[in-house]
Amino acid sequence: MAHQIPTDGTLLPLMEEFYTIQGEGYNTGKAAYFIRLGGCDVGCHWCDVKESWDAESHPLTHADEIVAKADTYPGRAVVITGGEPLIYNMDYLTAKLQEKKILTFIETSGAYPLSGSWDWICLSPKKFKAPRPDITPLANELKVIVFNKSDFMWAEKYAESVSPTCKLYLQPEWSKRNEVTPLIIDYVMANPKWEISLQTHKFLNIP
Repeated sequence: MAHQIPTDGTLLPLMEEFYTIQGEGYNTGKAAYFIRLGGCDVGCHWCDVKESWDAESHPLTHADEIVAKADTYPGRAVVITGGEPLIYNMDYLTAKLQEKKILTFIETSGAYPLSGSWDWICLSPKKFKAPRPDITPLANELKVIVFNKSDFMWAEKYAESVSPTCKLYLQPEWSKRNEVTPLIIDYVMANPKWEISLQTHKFLNIP
């Protein structure tokens, strides 16, 4: 039977949740509780969690239950990711987390309207489904995955639409890292407004 997901965000298709060290972007190296929601129609062919795409595969879980578990860990930051979490209403979940004095971080493609109250918004735009123009100015961090040379020009396009205080990151796509990392190094040295993000959790062999 198909999920009947309420629009108030009280029930969410939870793929997995785990406590770890954040591996990439601005908050690299910090302890965080990850909440991965199922459901995504952006369809990146290099996605490393394709099993998250089908929301029906993941149990509907009450947001209160998710918050209660996050609250048991000493790290007071939660990263909500997917899939694409903004398919769902994030208002209830983020309000309950912030009531517990837990920081709320999101990783999103920006393809859906923004909901929720966020301490940090990581926008990772995808060519397959462009981000909404009303989300890009709100990003604290722009993280562009570099798969081939054309991605640099595409990254610059979005760098123009974020706020002046937004942190800019280029991250090698994992399967192409040997090929594209030297290109990223050269690009950042020539364009120092950008920084390099690496998937350090994969080097550390942690979730």
